[in-house]
Amino acid sequence: MAILHYIHRLHQILLFYTLLLWLGSMLLLGNVLALPLFAAPRALREPLVQGGISLICRVFLEGAQACGIMRLDLQALDALNGRGRLLLVPNHPSMIDAFLVLSRVRRAICLMKASIGGNLFLGAGARLAGYVSNRHPGLMFRQAIDRVEKGNLLMIFPEGTRTVRLPVNDFQGSAALIAKKAGAPLQTVLITTNSAYLSKGWKIWRPPAFPMIYRAVPGEVFDADDNLEITSAKLQRYFESAVPRPIDPAMKL
Repeated sequence: MAILHYIHRLHQILLFYTLLLWLGSMLLLGNVLALPLFAAPRALREPLVQGGISLICRVFLEGAQACGIMRLDLQALDALNGRGRLLLVPNHPSMIDAFLVLSRVRRAICLMKASIGGNLFLGAGARLAGYVSNRHPGLMFRQAIDRVEKGNLLMIFPEGTRTVRLPVNDFQGSAALIAKKAGAPLQTVLITTNSAYLSKGWKIWRPPAFPMIYRAVPGEVFDADDNLEITSAKLQRYFESAVPRPIDPAMKL
């Protein structure tokens, strides 16, 4: 039995590395194919690239599920398609969270770390899709507010980084400020998993236990108060009560 378990684990790890190489290949090819769109008008290129990113995320995740590496419960996010002038605010247990949401929400843009703009696998696509960089905070807020005012759906992680203190880190005020200035509601997204894979400090090539289980569902909607600290506190309390264990090894699907 021990030998069979070892062989099964080895097979899963080989599948895991194959899937990562497959994802990297899709991202690189997608960037190359999208490069001519730099010359296209924003109104044309951004929807096309947003849809392409969503497709890559979905194909990868569904491929991982078909191989038995993942189990996914993401269908509830489909209800967010067609929405605009809205902020999506998920909790952030791992680096894969953006993939989970984007795989189902086809026309979303992200508030992204500046380092992503120079990433070989993600940079060109992110810029072409209209994602907002946090490199210069003043410009970031102006661009984010402008994008939402123009009807875009903007995803921002209110924790600012991956969760390091369960259930959620202390929330920053960025989401509340953008929502208030843009006059847009905050749509929460509740993410739970059984796996610490790609949580803070976990290297992408380090294999976890399988299957990795992910669930993401829309939560409550909040309007921004005049007092941004009150808005952030409401969001904080809601996530603390709604996802007391965002990483739960006992989670089943």
